Amino acid sequence: MAKKKKQTTSKKAKAEELKARQAGGGMKKKRKSAPNSQSNMPIAEVKQDTVLLKDGTLRSVLEVSSINFALKSADEQQAIIQGYIQFLNSIDFELQIVIQSRKLDISKYLEQLDKLAKEQTNELLKVQTVEYRQYIDELVTLSEIMEKRFFVVVPYSPFSKKRKSFFTRAQEVLFPSRVIKLADNKFAKYKKELDRRVGITAGGLSSIGLKIDMLSTQRLIELYYQIYNPTRGTSKKLPDLNDLRVEQAG
Repeated sequence: MAKKKKQTTSKKAKAEELKARQAGGGMKKKRKSAPNSQSNMPIAEVKQDTVLLKDGTLRSVLEVSSINFALKSADEQQAIIQGYIQFLNSIDFELQIVIQSRKLDISKYLEQLDKLAKEQTNELLKVQTVEYRQYIDELVTLSEIMEKRFFVVVPYSPFSKKRKSFFTRAQEVLFPSRVIKLADNKFAKYKKELDRRVGITAGGLSSIGLKIDMLSTQRLIELYYQIYNPTRGTSKKLPDLNDLRVEQAG
């Protein structure tokens, strides 16, 4: 009886062990199939100062200065309005205007004050510089001063969405790599048309007194990193692209 009971216990232990292995294998399989955050991003690649989306379309981003419209005279205000109307009537493509509000980052300015205080030979001026630095730091921290940045996104789609069938759009969602490969093969051609649109946009906005600055690849990556990482995007400094080296598989 004791031997039979021992064999029954051994079979039960083996069954529990097999069940635990199967459960563990299922968990591993689930973790392997779980999508990462990058798969949910619409951006496929950033290169040559251009954003390439997974649907094969391209984007250029222009940072635009602001105008204190209220301080302008009535004639200047009317001229700005008329110039903006003419600009809108001159384009035959869509534009996206983005306003970004973020807490003011004065870290570089504070570093300059620290350096100035160390180099100051006059003791009184050195103390005043340190006190001024502390005052500015406390003012920005307590007041939560915000800064606004203005962007104009210029798009280019190599194909008309009206002509694409449901099956084609479904393929772009399920197999985005196919579209990306096609965009890479014709990237130079598409970018030429995008640059034409950027030139029209920059010229029209410059005519009403705005300063235009096209974002480079480095600045585009920093901008999107800040957008997708709002809590630590401003504090984390990204390395310069020229300092990065990517090893290619042989």
